Amino acid sequence: MTDQYNSICILRLSAIGDVCHAVSAVQDIQAAHPHAKITWVIGKVEAMLLSGLPGIEFVVFDKKQGKAAYNQLKACFKGRKFDVLLHMQVALRANLVARCIPAKKKIGFDKHRSKELHSLFINKRIQAQSEPHVLEGFQNFARAIGAKCGIPSWEMPYSVADESVASQLLCELDKVFVIAPAASKEERNWLPERYAKVAEHAHKQGFSVVLTGGPTTLEQTLADKIVSQACCPILNLVGKTQLKQLLCVLKQAKLVLAPDTGPAHMAVTVQTPVIGLYAHSNPQRTGPYLYLDYVVEVYHNNLFKQKKKTAKQLPWGTRVKGADLMSQISTEQVVTMFDHVVNTERL
Repeated sequence: MTDQYNSICILRLSAIGDVCHAVSAVQDIQAAHPHAKITWVIGKVEAMLLSGLPGIEFVVFDKKQGKAAYNQLKACFKGRKFDVLLHMQVALRANLVARCIPAKKKIGFDKHRSKELHSLFINKRIQAQSEPHVLEGFQNFARAIGAKCGIPSWEMPYSVADESVASQLLCELDKVFVIAPAASKEERNWLPERYAKVAEHAHKQGFSVVLTGGPTTLEQTLADKIVSQACCPILNLVGKTQLKQLLCVLKQAKLVLAPDTGPAHMAVTVQTPVIGLYAHSNPQRTGPYLYLDYVVEVYHNNLFKQKKKTAKQLPWGTRVKGADLMSQISTEQVVTMFDHVVNTERL
């Protein structure tokens, strides 16, 4: 018989892609414990995307506030005690946050995935898994408290107004192909001239090309380079959408091209096919979950070159280092995958 929980706390601060993965597990928990009060301690930016998620109380931890953020958390939870804390992040900052959350039971990762003193802040572990995707790791937290998890689904929070803004931005565009070109680190970005060539190919196939991204200098510079080198019309929305509006743009798109970046996983939550470009991390662990067959990757070749071992012979999640690895992904490979996805999905 499944234990009953009246109060459940989720701890996953960041990043955008990871909290997207976590949403599906949290909604499985809601199905298993419909009467439980669920509180999610989350990062500030991530909360902007997930605010309004039905049945969830969000408590924002703003890391930029330093020690004050921890004190605010302690004050917020003073006099409260959760039945269980699902500690879904092993980073030291998250471990320190866990200290501020009063809970009878604190469930964390298995020993293999524990690091940065994670083991000191939990009193129970999820079951170990063999070569799990990040999303599957979160599912094991849900299973640890009696939830049933199958193929993930998402009910993402966005408003009619958000959808309307996206529709206005994409007004009169047919068959939208979104390129979300920038990852959090520049070395994970593909080359702008190659994005431009794929954009031209998509345009010839009847797609309208749209660039999306945040307001950082890195993202805007990359977008400007793509636009300047492409011989086709491109709508540049980089820095022009809030997160929920971006989610709706991705929802209205037919196909998305992206490296290892948050918008790729946002697109998965609204069931828009994604072509993922991977060189530094294993796409079987961090790729766009429902569309892993559409990944173009050079990770495994580089892993073997650097370590002389395969992914199965190394600690799961081993990263590959190198500033120019993404340049090994050719335009031809991505165009071939684009055509394959268009035919498979009948876009």
